[in-house]
Amino acid sequence: MTTPSKQSITIQELRALTRQPRRGGNKYGAKRVGDNASRKEHNRAAQLLMMQRADIISDLRQQVKFNLIPPQRDHAGTLIERACDYIADFVYTDDKGNVVVEDTKGFRTRDYIIKRKLMLFVHGIRLKET
Repeated sequence: MTTPSKQSITIQELRALTRQPRRGGNKYGAKRVGDNASRKEHNRAAQLLMMQRADIISDLRQQVKFNLIPPQRDHAGTLIERACDYIADFVYTDDKGNVVVEDTKGFRTRDYIIKRKLMLFVHGIRLKET
């Protein structure tokens, strides 16, 4: 009768086998900084705040919601589909009086690209990507 051979395994292989699935957090690796979703967004917010103090821009707002598709209801008023919204990272008025809707992106997802197109189609707003 033969005995099964013992296999050795490295610590790295063991960790890979026992790794728990990711819970919460950003799947693209961005780390929250303060109220912002990423370090890049946090740095841009600080930049825009300085620009506002220097009167280069005005009316700076963060996390502004735009409705792209309203909620869909049947004849009885029962919700069939929820609304589809886009949340802009920053909205401000530049020194020429133009309203700028800005999004800080590290990675352009499919959802973002569709919402960017809907913003242009529904609201006539072209997003500024930083």
